[in-house]
Amino acid sequence: MNERKFNAKKLQKLNNPERLKDIPPEYIQSRINLENPKVLVEIGAGTAFFSKAFQEMYTGSVIYACDLSQIMLNWIEENITPENPDVIPVKTEESALPLDDGLADLVFTINLHHELEDHLAVLKEAYRLLKPGGAFFAADWLKKEMDEGPPQNIRFLSSEAADQLTQAGFENVRAYEDGMPKHFLVVGKKPE
Repeated sequence: MNERKFNAKKLQKLNNPERLKDIPPEYIQSRINLENPKVLVEIGAGTAFFSKAFQEMYTGSVIYACDLSQIMLNWIEENITPENPDVIPVKTEESALPLDDGLADLVFTINLHHELEDHLAVLKEAYRLLKPGGAFFAADWLKKEMDEGPPQNIRFLSSEAADQLTQAGFENVRAYEDGMPKHFLVVGKKPE
């Protein structure tokens, strides 16, 4: 098991409602400044905990909950999709998603950035999936010592993540460390 990757055997941790306090969708919505996205893609969706939260926030939207782990995808199919048919599980490779170019209004990752093997490849894939004018965000653990989360040595500074977004072609890239106690947020847009 790669030490960077989340252990799928601990998937119930991903469903802790406290996570919505640590990473509030409303706070993220206020920073991405995107009017009513209809198609969303979460890369590294895990149990689709945040996919479901964002799909419910954006009424009438469809979200592709993408993950490498078949265990996670099976869990989504059994526990989320029956009551939320607009949350669609999708099996992926890390930087290759079987979805069409320009499909999405919003693509995002939550607590995934530190796990990635090739950050730029994943960010370019997110860019490919977005419609012109679409938004991307990544929320991940602050690079500081704390009792939870991944080891500090594999975390990123928000400025490093923001630089990677710029390298991938995103514009209006901004980094925030003020709205969440344990996480940073970086956002960017695909040019119109």
